[in-house]
Amino acid sequence: MKAFEYANPTTEKDAVAALRIDGRIALPLAGGMDLIARMKDFVTEPDRIVNVKNVLDTTIVATPDGGLKIGAGVKIVDLAEHPQVTKLYSAVVAAAGEVGTPQIRNAGTVGGNINQRPRCWYFRAEDFVCYKKGGNRCFSPAGENQYHAIFGNEGPSHIVHPSSLAVPFVAYGATFRVVGPNGERTVAAADFFTMPTLQNVRKENVLADDEILTHVMLPAPGNVKVGHYEVRYKESHDWPLAFTTIVLTMNGSTIRSARVVLGAVAPIPWRSPDAEQALVGKPLNEATAAAAGEAAVRSAKPLSRNGYKVQITKTAVKRAIMQIAGLKPIQLRA
Repeated sequence: MKAFEYANPTTEKDAVAALRIDGRIALPLAGGMDLIARMKDFVTEPDRIVNVKNVLDTTIVATPDGGLKIGAGVKIVDLAEHPQVTKLYSAVVAAAGEVGTPQIRNAGTVGGNINQRPRCWYFRAEDFVCYKKGGNRCFSPAGENQYHAIFGNEGPSHIVHPSSLAVPFVAYGATFRVVGPNGERTVAAADFFTMPTLQNVRKENVLADDEILTHVMLPAPGNVKVGHYEVRYKESHDWPLAFTTIVLTMNGSTIRSARVVLGAVAPIPWRSPDAEQALVGKPLNEATAAAAGEAAVRSAKPLSRNGYKVQITKTAVKRAIMQIAGLKPIQLRA
């Protein structure tokens, strides 16, 4: 690990100031689940670490509109076990409860989960200088791309966004509070994450180098029905291969509006207009769920080794809708 300076600010203003070192790299540290691992592997070599543990809010409070304001310093385990989050935002609880291991959930933070860097093995390997590390190629199209994107593959990078919490936050219409040298701003969760281009490929979101994410604001959910379904190789510590959060507004037994957001299949939390259109105006039943699953993958463009993700994405969408409807998928037994 490269030697580095260490700053320990106690206010947002001081934290932002500490992140400004022209010509050198300064990075914030909260739980450290991602950053420390990258530093140990020489993937990231900052000149300064800015400890923001004493800066970030660690509370979850109600907002006047009936929603919740979640500090970026909230531990993932506290998010998963918070009674109001459990009552209002079941998909957030479901996603938080599946993050990593108990040890990671007890140390990792909400902000860290949102802002973690890609888990692509080429990015994480010191020897591969890809676009995201200042190189001039992405190694995944011609290489090992089993876990890479099946949507949004037009750009220079084919990573999938690794955040579990980002998907339900987008589905619930959350906004993020960001603080920088020019004060604070709010960004819709749906606009926070960025598709890779040659100009921005080294980042996954709109944060400037001297900005920090401080809060997640969830609006009152209203009278909605919500499903969340994840597909992974094993029950223990593992990243999902594909997952979805689906938020439905009903008019009696008919679906009036839908938000379908997919995770682990694109460089950003991927909203599926095709699946949403397949749901609106339809009854909430297994046939509708199957049609929405088919629609969700209509525009998928898998790489050479991840075509299987098309089927499991379809299954995730179908089962999330069946979960909402109170229907159980057929269990096949030998």
